[in-house]
Amino acid sequence: MRRYVVIGGGIVGLAVAHEILRTRTDAHVTVLEKEDRLAAHQTGHNSGVLHAGVYYQPGSLKARLCRSGAAAMVSFCRSHGIPVEITGKLIVAASQDELPRLAALHERAQANGLTVRLLEPAQAREIEPEVSCRQAMHVQSTGIVDYGEVSRVLGRLVREAGGEIRLGTRVTGVRGGAVTTVETTGDALPADVLVNCAGLHADRIARLAGVRTGVRIVPFRGEYYELRPDRRHLVRGLIYPVPDPRFPFLGVHLTKMIDKSVHLGPNAVLALAREGYRWGRINPRDVAESASFPGLWHLARRHLGYAWSEVARSLSRARFAAAVARLVPAVTPADLVRAGAGVRAQAITRDGRLVDDFLIERLPGQVHVLNAPSPAATSSLEIARHIVAEL
Repeated sequence: MRRYVVIGGGIVGLAVAHEILRTRTDAHVTVLEKEDRLAAHQTGHNSGVLHAGVYYQPGSLKARLCRSGAAAMVSFCRSHGIPVEITGKLIVAASQDELPRLAALHERAQANGLTVRLLEPAQAREIEPEVSCRQAMHVQSTGIVDYGEVSRVLGRLVREAGGEIRLGTRVTGVRGGAVTTVETTGDALPADVLVNCAGLHADRIARLAGVRTGVRIVPFRGEYYELRPDRRHLVRGLIYPVPDPRFPFLGVHLTKMIDKSVHLGPNAVLALAREGYRWGRINPRDVAESASFPGLWHLARRHLGYAWSEVARSLSRARFAAAVARLVPAVTPADLVRAGAGVRAQAITRDGRLVDDFLIERLPGQVHVLNAPSPAATSSLEIARHIVAEL
């Protein structure tokens, strides 16, 4: 019997555990999750978008695994009775200077094999009557799903296949050798294969295992509002701005969720804790690790103006509403209700570059998933297949 230990009970860790049990008849799998429930962090605070793969560099892991992962996720959800909808989305050029960026994005989407079409304003309003644009791109295959529910089903399948899920179990050390030993707040577990899917803490687990990663997880909080129920009719599906390639995030967008609520956001501000879902949550260790990492300061120097604009939007409902109104002018500050927030586990290099692709490090008997932000939830089943195929 070959012993596999998967660290992290989010959607990627659960997908890896499920894939091992599905394909390896000699496997004993243990999933370790420090919280008392599955999908407690990135997965459970996800926007629920099933991404098509528009934005990613052709040939990159993100581009390859997102497209196949979206198809696999739809098939999985339909097989297990999980609600999923293919809604399509509009990516909107709201001003004249955004048209070249939209054209470039259209070329990239086609290079990634997606079915997309450019629309004039009247055509865009046939899909989203309240949208304002100079031009828009319709992405047919984007959808919405509840990744928390997907994770719960994956957890059930892991247990039914004989896997073990230990909640409330924190990893405290990793000792190498012929067999890796994973030390926890419970007992120590031998692992012929260790798979680190710890998300916000993936770099720390890697360092416990003696891996010199060259990257650091820096947490960015994404804050959301939602539309009042009587204003949900303003949005039929998903409306996104054209991303500015000078900046690292997509910008505020509108998403009709699987429960029919409409979420607006996220912005992106540096979090003062890796699990900092609100301004008042401060973790001195997390702050010290971020502040002592030179990559954060290099990043800040390049994007200081952008960072301050995100902070201002975090503190001002009116600024947030103005960003939304560029896309849907009918939205006013009075229409917005504070919703939850998520924290993105973003790997940054020492020279201040955000790691753009999925980053997976392999050692004998170990795999470390060191960068898996969006579209990791969409791609999770294919990330798992990719990892397990190469174990």
